[in-house]
Amino acid sequence: MTFFQEFKTFINRGNAVDLAIGVIIGAAFGKIVNSVVGDIIMPPIGLLIGGVDFSDLSLILKGAAEGKPPVSIKYGSFLNTVIDFIIIAFVVFLVIKAFNKLRGPATPAEAANIKCPQCLMQIPNGALRCGHCCGELGK
Repeated sequence: MTFFQEFKTFINRGNAVDLAIGVIIGAAFGKIVNSVVGDIIMPPIGLLIGGVDFSDLSLILKGAAEGKPPVSIKYGSFLNTVIDFIIIAFVVFLVIKAFNKLRGPATPAEAANIKCPQCLMQIPNGALRCGHCCGELGK
């Protein structure tokens, strides 16, 4: 099989396309969340703590000299990123919770089956006799 045939097989499986769509939608969603956090949530929080803009918070290790920018640790940008992550995680949690609610209660295969007390094989929950050993289930 040639390289291009392998690539065509890989793309046609569907997983690659699903992954690509997920990455694209995730990137777009990330931009929306960054805008919500940076433009809507952080300004009121900064106002509450005295008009501080988190993105400007930094610890200067070495000041600017001879046209070079200062060396600094930008912990304000880090705080913004952490808040972005928390909001994204919360929104993903809400989306998954809503999706699970729409999908309905899960019925795992183990809950639909019981073990025969004589041969210990899995049998349907409503069975009166075991299909493997013909033993009575005593219901």
